[in-house]
Amino acid sequence: MGTVRLPRPSLLLVSTRGSCLFLLFCLRLGATCPQPCRCPDHAGAVAVYCSLRGLQEVPQDIPADTVLLKLDANKISHLPDGAFQHLHRLRELDLSHNAIEAIGPATFAGLAGGLRLLDLSYNRIQRIPKDALGKLSAKIRLSHNPLHCECALQEALWELKLDPDSVDEIACHTSVQEEFVGKPLVQALDAGASLCSVPHRTTDVAMLVTMFGWFAMVIAYIVYYVRHNQEDARRHLEYLKSLPSAPASKDPIGPGP
Repeated sequence: MGTVRLPRPSLLLVSTRGSCLFLLFCLRLGATCPQPCRCPDHAGAVAVYCSLRGLQEVPQDIPADTVLLKLDANKISHLPDGAFQHLHRLRELDLSHNAIEAIGPATFAGLAGGLRLLDLSYNRIQRIPKDALGKLSAKIRLSHNPLHCECALQEALWELKLDPDSVDEIACHTSVQEEFVGKPLVQALDAGASLCSVPHRTTDVAMLVTMFGWFAMVIAYIVYYVRHNQEDARRHLEYLKSLPSAPASKDPIGPGP
């Protein structure tokens, strides 16, 4: 009768530990990955792929140790304040090809230190508050948004680290100055153009209009005053002419002898 050799205890322990670790990894990955997304291994880090999932909002159960988050090509229109503040290890955030219309001052709170790339291209963003993106050190893509070019946008752009590969595709959809519409905005600003001079010119024009209005009122009052006095003088003269003439007084001294 043949003998059955049992596995050595050390090998059995190693095999059991390896299986348990693999099982725990699979359970952890399946439990923390958002339901409509994929979370494949990304160079030993957590990557969350939620592209083309028809999402209308940012998933709330994104793993805290995510380093790559792709939410592109969805239907997200609103980014709540602090939506990513628990993602302290996040390095790349792709929100391109959505329907995002506005960015709040606290939308990207908590990402200032680690984020390296923020893609907001192909959205519906019209205005960018100065404090919304200014604290980020990441490269930012803003191309193909219907931006309204004004002084506030110019001041915000100077604070950003724009992605050089897409910076020439940032154009004005509307503008306080018509000559900016449809043209590369950063190129115009680099050439010395300014969106912040318009308010000053508008103020100057308003002041000139106000001064002209006051001047016209003064002139009108003077003309009225002169005409009114002329009419009073004419009436007074006609009144004097209408008075009967006084009879000539008789000489009390008679004629001499």
